[in-house]
Amino acid sequence: MRNIKMIVSYDGTKYYGFQTQPIGNTIQDIIEQALQVLTGEKISITASGRTDAGVHARGQVFNFITMSPIPIERWALALNSRLPRDIRIQRADEVSLDFHSSHFAIRKTYRYSIDTNKFADVFERHYRFHYPMPLRVLEMREALSKVVGEHDFTSFASQRSTKPTHVRTILDVRLEEDVGKIDIFVTGNGFLYNMVRIIVGTLLWVGEGKITAADFERILQAADRSAAGPTAMSHGLVLWEVEYE
Repeated sequence: MRNIKMIVSYDGTKYYGFQTQPIGNTIQDIIEQALQVLTGEKISITASGRTDAGVHARGQVFNFITMSPIPIERWALALNSRLPRDIRIQRADEVSLDFHSSHFAIRKTYRYSIDTNKFADVFERHYRFHYPMPLRVLEMREALSKVVGEHDFTSFASQRSTKPTHVRTILDVRLEEDVGKIDIFVTGNGFLYNMVRIIVGTLLWVGEGKITAADFERILQAADRSAAGPTAMSHGLVLWEVEYE
């Protein structure tokens, strides 16, 4: 019996998220089907976390138990030959049998990307939220810094969240600006349903001048979803990296 850990990148544009759903067409479904073809086994994979419909991943991590004798250095190539071109295994490692992709993760980083050009960049339309508005970037940076530390993130969690507590710790944030582009990186020990997208939606209020950085902080402290901004579009979000001990 072996426990195989993999890092996978995917373009989530045409999929209904990572996690298996009754309607099918998820990243998990596609990978498990490819694994069954490759190994002849009915394999269930465990991921570091789910991503929603339209969300992408640069470094999603999953693991699975198998009896297959395939050498570890051949897993990525063998599986990629059976996967569509918008899903790619980046590497495979054999890990201890007790390893769990979700439970063992200590940090995750998400990137949210915005296109502020007057007209959307046709080549990045699936990966950047087109928001053709002049934005107050310095004020957005100041507001973003308010989420660092341990907080109750109820204001920035979907009302559909089923987690017993909304307290999470954000370890690092940064906002990078280039001509016509903004990238927001958020690193934390865990995230709630739609958390990054709601933070971004509220930051855009700051960028437009509808609220100040101080207002943003008050929204965070209110622990009230109705106080915060809208949920930003899913296609701008990428699960950037998952880190382990």
